[in-house]
Amino acid sequence: MKKFLKIVTVSSLLLVMSSFAVHKFYVSIYQINFAQDKKMLQITSRIFVDDLNNMLKIKYNQKTNLGEPNESANDITLMKKYIFENFSVKVNGQSKAINFANKEMEGNVLICYYNVKDIPKIKTLEIHNSVLHDFVDEQQNIIQTTVYGKKQSFLFTPGNAKGLLKP
Repeated sequence: MKKFLKIVTVSSLLLVMSSFAVHKFYVSIYQINFAQDKKMLQITSRIFVDDLNNMLKIKYNQKTNLGEPNESANDITLMKKYIFENFSVKVNGQSKAINFANKEMEGNVLICYYNVKDIPKIKTLEIHNSVLHDFVDEQQNIIQTTVYGKKQSFLFTPGNAKGLLKP
């Protein structure tokens, strides 16, 4: 009887504890700096790699291994395609091409570096960021900008994926 009570108690405890599972945050962070001397926007993104791999599988029906030893060139191509479909900038009302520069892993976060060249002056900077918004409704993309020494932050959610900066 004691053994049965122990099993019931442990089972009940495990059931209760499993209902308090850790809630995952769905947040990506982007930094956009205007390097006036280089006439370029320097962009850094920090995205949880597992969320991005899951999104790419859903979107393109292909398993990707970003951040893994068996990562392929095709994985990177799909990542860039998805990012460029969901992240864009307009400078002074003109759409600008974003160039992928490099990437690295930091724990479970994929850090990507981009730039936008030939920007002599910024009167307005419009940002569109819906990265991972089609993955989970809780996804939030925080963008921190520095233009002419002025810092500004934006929060992009599935219902609000655009921001306009007028330095």
